[in-house]
Amino acid sequence: MQYSKEIQKAQYYQSRREFLKTTSRGLGSVALGSLLFPDFLNAGSRKNAIPNISGGGVLSRLHHTPKAKRVIYLFQSGGPSQLELFDYKPELIKRWGEEIPDSVRNGQRVSGMLAAQSSFPLVGSKFNFKQHAETGGYFSELMPYTSEIAEDICMINSMHTEAINHEPAVIFMQTGSQQTGRPCIGSWMSYGLGSSNKNLPSFVVLLSQGKDDAQSLNMQAWNSGFLPSHHQGVQFRSGADPVLYLSNPPGIDRKSRRRELDYLAALEAEQKKAWGDPEIDSKISQYEMAYRMQTSVPEIADLSDEPEYIFDLYGKEARIPGTFAYNCLMARRLAERDVNFVQLYHMGWDQHGNLPHDIVKLAKSTDRASAALVKDLKQRGLLEDTLVIWGGEFGRTSFSQGKLTKENYGRDHHPRCYSTWMAGAGIQGGLVHGKTDDFGYNIIENPVHVHDFQATMLHQLGIDHEKFTFKHQGRRYRLTDVHGKVVKSILA
Repeated sequence: MQYSKEIQKAQYYQSRREFLKTTSRGLGSVALGSLLFPDFLNAGSRKNAIPNISGGGVLSRLHHTPKAKRVIYLFQSGGPSQLELFDYKPELIKRWGEEIPDSVRNGQRVSGMLAAQSSFPLVGSKFNFKQHAETGGYFSELMPYTSEIAEDICMINSMHTEAINHEPAVIFMQTGSQQTGRPCIGSWMSYGLGSSNKNLPSFVVLLSQGKDDAQSLNMQAWNSGFLPSHHQGVQFRSGADPVLYLSNPPGIDRKSRRRELDYLAALEAEQKKAWGDPEIDSKISQYEMAYRMQTSVPEIADLSDEPEYIFDLYGKEARIPGTFAYNCLMARRLAERDVNFVQLYHMGWDQHGNLPHDIVKLAKSTDRASAALVKDLKQRGLLEDTLVIWGGEFGRTSFSQGKLTKENYGRDHHPRCYSTWMAGAGIQGGLVHGKTDDFGYNIIENPVHVHDFQATMLHQLGIDHEKFTFKHQGRRYRLTDVHGKVVKSILA
C-alpha cells in the first residue's frame, strides 16, 4: 500500500524526543493501569468480581451491582415553574399580590432582570391541583398524564443549584460545573461503560422546541470536554438524514466507502505511530461508527413497524419528526437497542411574562409523551433497568416578575428550589421527596443538590462517583467535582 509522502517523511524523521515521548506514554499507560486496576491481570482475583463490563469502556468492572443499564434524560430547558406543575402552595393564592416577607427572601439575590424591580408581589398558580390518592403528591391540571404514573415516579421537590442564569445552570446540571469544558453525563457514561450496541452511538441527543422563540442551547451541554472526542453526544435530527453527512454522496457505494475507510485507517495508524496523538484513535472510531450507522440509523428512524396503539399512547405528534413526542418514542426504540444514554432537550420553558398562556402549551407538548414513555418501558419490562429523568436547570420565583394582573404574570429564575422526577431502575416509585416552605421559596426538608442528583444517577449504574475519575492537567476530575452524596432515601 502506498502512503503519502507526508506520512513517510513523518515516519522517517521521527526524532529521539518523539520516540521517548510516545514510548513514555505507552509505559505510563501500563503503570497507570496497574495502579487503577491492580487485579486486572490476575485472573484468580477477578472470579468474585461484581459485574464485568463488555462494552469497551475504561471500567473493567463496576463498583457495585447496578440497577440501571441505561438512562433516558428528558431535560426541560428554560426552567419549568414547579409552582404551576408539582409544588402546590395554597398560601400563595391567599396572599396574592402581597409583598414577599423579608424573613422568607432573606436578602437572597435575584437575576439581573429584576434589578430595577422595587416590588416583589407574591403570586399563586392559576391552575388547579389535585392530590394523588396513593402517593399524597400534588399534580397540576396541566399534568393529567403524569399524575397517572405517580406510583411509578419519585417526585423530588427539593432540588437546588447555585446557578441563576440559563447557560451556566444547564451546563452545571449536565457536567457538574458552571463553566464550559467539562465532560457531560452522557460522555462520562460512554467513557466508563462503553457501548452495548456496536452499530449505534452509546450517547444520543434529540432536540425539540415547545415554542418558536425558545432560547437555544449551547452544544457544550453534550460535549465530551477533556475526554476523547468520540464520547460526545451524537445528535439525531428531524431531517431526511437523522445524522448529518451520514449518507454516501452520489457515485459512492458502500463497498467504495469501506475501501476508503480501510485506507484512511491505515494512514491514521501511521500518523499515530509518528505522533502518538490519542485523538487519532477517536477519529478512526468516529469514521467506523458513521459507517455502521448508515444501516442502523435509517432502520431505527423508520416507525412503520410501530403498531397503532403506540401512537395512541404517545399522541399524534409522535408521528412528526422533531417533536417531543416523536423523540420520546425514539428514546424507547434506542433503549430497546441498548443505547446507554439518551438525552432529550425540550426548549421553551423560560416564562418571565405571559406564563399562564405559555406554560399550557409547554405542558401539553410534554405531559402525555413523558408519561407514555414510562408506561411503554414498563409494559416491555425495560423500566426495571432504565432510569428515566424529567426536569430542568432551576425553578421559578414565588413572586411575579413585571406587572401582576389577575390574568397574567411571569416568574423569574429561582435556583433555591425546584422539582424533578425520576422513575425506574431501583428508584422508589410513589414517593414525594423533599419539601419547601409555604411560599415555595426555601427548602425545609431533604434538600437534593445537583451533585447529589448526579451521584445518585451514577450509583444506580453501579458506579461510585468518588472513584470514577479522569486525570487532566495534573488533577483528577469527576462528574460531581469534589461534592455529592447518594440520596439513599429515594432508592427502592
